[in-house]
Amino acid sequence: MLDHGAAPPSTEPPAAGGPRPGSGLMRRKPVETLVAEGGQGEGGSLKRSLGMWQLTMISIGATLGTGIFVVLGEAVPKAGPAVTLSFVLAGLTALFSALSYAELAGSIPVAGSSYSYAYATLGELIAWICGWCLILEYGVSVAAVAVGWGQYLNEFLDGTIGVTIPDALSAPPGDGGIFNLPALIVVVLAMGLLLGGARESARINTIMVAVKIAALVLFCVIGFMGFKSGNYSNFMPLGTAGVSGAASTLFFSYIGFDAASTAGEEAKNPKKDLPRAIMLSLIIVTALYVLVAFVAVGARPWKQFEGSEAALAGIMKDVTGHSFWGTLLAACAVIAIASVVLTVLYGQTRILFAMSRDGLVPKVFAKVSPRSGTPVANTVAVSLFCGVLAAAVPLGNLADATSIGTLFAFALVNVAVIILRRTRPDMPRTFRVPFGWLVPILGFLSCGYLMWNLSGVTWEYFGYWMAAGLVIYFGYGYRRSRLATASQK
Repeated sequence: MLDHGAAPPSTEPPAAGGPRPGSGLMRRKPVETLVAEGGQGEGGSLKRSLGMWQLTMISIGATLGTGIFVVLGEAVPKAGPAVTLSFVLAGLTALFSALSYAELAGSIPVAGSSYSYAYATLGELIAWICGWCLILEYGVSVAAVAVGWGQYLNEFLDGTIGVTIPDALSAPPGDGGIFNLPALIVVVLAMGLLLGGARESARINTIMVAVKIAALVLFCVIGFMGFKSGNYSNFMPLGTAGVSGAASTLFFSYIGFDAASTAGEEAKNPKKDLPRAIMLSLIIVTALYVLVAFVAVGARPWKQFEGSEAALAGIMKDVTGHSFWGTLLAACAVIAIASVVLTVLYGQTRILFAMSRDGLVPKVFAKVSPRSGTPVANTVAVSLFCGVLAAAVPLGNLADATSIGTLFAFALVNVAVIILRRTRPDMPRTFRVPFGWLVPILGFLSCGYLMWNLSGVTWEYFGYWMAAGLVIYFGYGYRRSRLATASQK
């Protein structure tokens, strides 16, 4: 079938020395080609072994944990008790994009997620920018979450054996720490699970997700015992600007729902299961986020959240008067955050797999082990990079840049839905975004609104990241992409 979304082939001969500057920036990859290449790698193929429930657990595993266990202490001081509205606003923004993701995941079930959707609709340059944003989203968030893992590990060790890892070896670099050993350990453990195969790591993730959901439900039960309605007497002390600012920060907590779309080439029935998994996971996560935030602020005055790295464990200690419950929650948080590291690291490797197959990054990232059906070299390289990044590099505002990179990629997904609806109206779709173009437009605008509310420093770091990405693209990917080399034959 002719791909009406693809740019028509040029009838002009290529200029001497290769394609003319800018001539290939808008080249698009036909949808049929993207789908036909599904699972194919260098030396082997990915295995289709994941069902709808496992895909949902991957999405929840990548999402549930960061906002509640790590970022809550940063968001509450920005919005006050109205942080619950911040979660709703961030969740609504995620919902618009999730609907667009669901439509594209059911139509183009491939590993590249929004990178591949952009390649089919917006052209190679935009696809590269989107993929580069995803590398920021996944890679830096793995490191940021791994850093938080060490805080809860110390909380657990202190409550059980009375010993903690010294700050020099457990605190974030630049914040009293020299080398965050727990952060490196959790990334290496996740790497070991991923090397065993997607199906095997998905089973472990399902268990970890069950533990973290049970832990949050337990927190709500105990937290209600110490709930004081007076903590909500001044509901919005920092105004709507505080709510919006906290929502922009908390959007970091929702970035995992798209992880299911990166499993498109390992799903048994991707066209039906991916849209369901994306929507179901977002509903579950948003409900838990809002409930836990509501209980947390009700059990502790909002001004006391400032600088709290393990807020939920501390609240449980305060309410019960016993360290046991806080220690138990810390143990569950250790498992919960490990699940985030596992699933986000998985998504990162699959995005690089798709970009490598297209020739935009080196071929080593697309090599697949015939035995395990996993991209081994890719997994090891990405894991070691993220582990060292978490252990030795002060992330600072780069962690906030994860949110802006994610919002940019989500905005492009909403645009891709509109373009594909126009250029390929008859293409089979197992899920359609309701209300026509309205939802994708609202998704695009809401992403832009949250981006606008991020700090100038965050935009500055994002600009540096984009500049580095463009240097790499024009220095490597532009002439080595498979579409470029095919046009020269």
